Amino acid sequence: MQSFIPHKQIDHMNFFTRLSNGWNLAMNSFTVLKENRQLILFPILSGISMLLVIISFFLVLLSAAGWDLGNLRDTDTNSVLNYVFVFLYYLVNYFIIVFFNTALVHCTHLYFSGEEVTIRKGLQFSMSRIGHIFAWAAFAATVGTLLRMLQDNLGRIGKFIIALIGIVWSTATFFVIPVIAYEDLGPLDAFKRSSSLMKEKWGESLSASFSFGLVQFVFIIGAAFVSFMVSWFINPIAGVVLFFLTLFSILVIVSAAKTVFISAVYHNINGNPIKHFNQQLADNLFVEK
Repeated sequence: MQSFIPHKQIDHMNFFTRLSNGWNLAMNSFTVLKENRQLILFPILSGISMLLVIISFFLVLLSAAGWDLGNLRDTDTNSVLNYVFVFLYYLVNYFIIVFFNTALVHCTHLYFSGEEVTIRKGLQFSMSRIGHIFAWAAFAATVGTLLRMLQDNLGRIGKFIIALIGIVWSTATFFVIPVIAYEDLGPLDAFKRSSSLMKEKWGESLSASFSFGLVQFVFIIGAAFVSFMVSWFINPIAGVVLFFLTLFSILVIVSAAKTVFISAVYHNINGNPIKHFNQQLADNLFVEK
């Protein structure tokens, strides 16, 4: 049974209370991953796929430049062909990210519902939503390309504008993955739906996001320290390799935990029970202003 705190009491919650709530929700997300370690495979597959895509696109660019790195610097960044290339790059990257995150969101849905969680079920679900995933990837790639054009043609002002728009975009698309997964909407309607959910339910603090960022920062600092010690006392190459492997692991785990958190809050907003999760904190973090 869900528990609710009166709005007057919620309104008087101070920053540290909300920070504590966000931290506890973040820890709940990590607990879900701990009990379902196989879910880490989705961001790993996503990361490896994106790395292969980056390498592939770089090789295509290098080939077009006659395998001369110097020619890459002389490329006209404002050419139509360049922006077509940028669009295709964004399209593939967004598709990969959304595909695997959709699979992860569905697996967390199965877990919250008390059903068996398997990688196969997640991938099969993403395949069943592949049309919506591709449509969103194309929409996001179009937005990204237009923003890149603004940045290239407006100089410093463009970079400032892009930074502001980037913040708005990240906030507005917070719930877009579960919306794509469970609501039969086109990309524009999915964007509007995600924005509506955020506007309706976003609380006074971004404490959970801050908590994830803090966890990531602390572990990266720790990884850097350990890697430095390995480089200093054992071998520099071993230290560098250790750092990048640890960094990849940290980014993968935090990314997966964030997706679990988003899925939990989305289900909470839609009135679905969230087993194995702190329901009261989910109720209190995302409240109407």
